[in-house]
Amino acid sequence: QITTVSGNEFLFQSDIDFLILDWFHAIKNAIDRLPKEQRITSRNLEFKLRRSSSIELLHNLDTESKEPKPEHRKSLIFRLNYSASDTNDRNRVKSRLKKFISRRPSLKTLQEKGLIKDQIFGSHLHLVCEHEKSTVPQFVRLCIEAVERRGLDVDGIYRVSGNLATIQKLRFVVNQEEKLNLDDSQWEDIHVVTGALKMFFRELPEPLFPYCFFEQFVEAIKIQDNATRIKSIRSLVKKLPRPNYDTMKILFEHLRKIAAKESVNLMSTQSLGIVFGPTLLRPEKETGNMAVHMLYQNQIVELMLSEYSKIFGSEED
Repeated sequence: QITTVSGNEFLFQSDIDFLILDWFHAIKNAIDRLPKEQRITSRNLEFKLRRSSSIELLHNLDTESKEPKPEHRKSLIFRLNYSASDTNDRNRVKSRLKKFISRRPSLKTLQEKGLIKDQIFGSHLHLVCEHEKSTVPQFVRLCIEAVERRGLDVDGIYRVSGNLATIQKLRFVVNQEEKLNLDDSQWEDIHVVTGALKMFFRELPEPLFPYCFFEQFVEAIKIQDNATRIKSIRSLVKKLPRPNYDTMKILFEHLRKIAAKESVNLMSTQSLGIVFGPTLLRPEKETGNMAVHMLYQNQIVELMLSEYSKIFGSEED
């Protein structure tokens, strides 16, 4: 923390020792370049090594004047709070943490013993649905309803990020199976709701588009003839497990409503494809084709939004 006479405060923080030393030397060099009458000599430097990875500089210089004020001449202090000899202590702490983590029972074991309830975030889609006796997770429905009540006209809906700390708090509430009211004032920012919904889909152990379907969807989107491409995508969607199909249908129906308000919220089908492509489908093992895969992921979502009625409609349609 650097505090100047004029009241300005600057905070530099890092856990990296060599980076802290670089900051220290940079600040010291800057002071050394001051005019001779303002320069702090070694007699004015006070070094105190402590168990803290931070720098605190009390630089009592009058930055608006070339000459330091008389009352400040004897009070110029440069203090460095820095740990240079804690390596062994840190290694011991790391070793203890590794032993503790290795001895911890797995989440599955704790759930089997009834010590931890099945969680919504991070669980397989079919398990969430089985637990709720539904084919669409209740949390997904609640988020969609909340967004459609108060978020359709919001600029950048689903693109703008919400406060991560609040999103994590919402995640905790959902996982604890507490009664959820998304109209509560603490979830007032609709970007928190959309952020939590995206996080739910990102944390699925297997994405909404199951791994075994990924390459098939990619091959389908490569088809040049549009009618054949749509027919192929439709055929694949119909083969999805029931929870995946029903959840996908209600989500894409919702995103169509978002795209319908593009003139207000600036979220086109292409923008939604970019946001949801990597979230909803991804290969089980990442390869060197990540950029190419991302392009196809976006295109698949975009096509399914644009041709929603043909892909999710009945045979008669």
